[in-house]
Amino acid sequence: MVQLNEVSIFQRENLILSNINLFIKKGDFNYLIGKTGSGKSSLMKTLYGDLPLQQGTGSIVGFDLKKLREKDIPFLRRKIGIVFQDFNLLNDRTVYDNLLFVLKATGWKNKGEMDLKINAVLEKVDMKSKGFKMPFQLSGGEQQRVAIARALLNNPEMILADEPTGNLDPKTSIEIMHVLEEINKQGITILMATHDYALILKFPHKTIKCEGGIVFEVV
Repeated sequence: MVQLNEVSIFQRENLILSNINLFIKKGDFNYLIGKTGSGKSSLMKTLYGDLPLQQGTGSIVGFDLKKLREKDIPFLRRKIGIVFQDFNLLNDRTVYDNLLFVLKATGWKNKGEMDLKINAVLEKVDMKSKGFKMPFQLSGGEQQRVAIARALLNNPEMILADEPTGNLDPKTSIEIMHVLEEINKQGITILMATHDYALILKFPHKTIKCEGGIVFEVV
């Protein structure tokens, strides 16, 4: 799913992380940990094409990150789902219309197929009855469930989750983890950046750490 060899990551001219060697297999669930400013988000942005890969070689879901061009990014984003800390839902439309917007933007045309897909992903996150609601009518946990449903719309091979429980209370965080665990059991690879060590203890998986400008596996 992911292979990085001798990768260095820059924000403009600033070196953020160096000499990264990372290998994530299909079906893995990996945590990415590290203090604020340690480079977790920069690594995530490199993987979903927001930061260009300048040094080293790397690939994700079959895309060569070194050769990735602007026009390739929408195709990459169809194969990976991205979940953010702050949900990023459109507050001027319903849950259903948030998901419909994404499907139309990624080339879906058939109304019946779009209906079926939206219902299917909402059912996966236990939100099937909430499609008519506006995001501001939902709790934080419900909004994050919708955000995960949105990430599943194009049958991604991998989900990149950047602090998905960062704005949630402990009980809701555990509920969201159960959702992600279920998705992982269906064969979808997950890389999740988190600060929440209680979750890592409760749901143990391989853990990768950013610290001191390098990335390494925590044993």
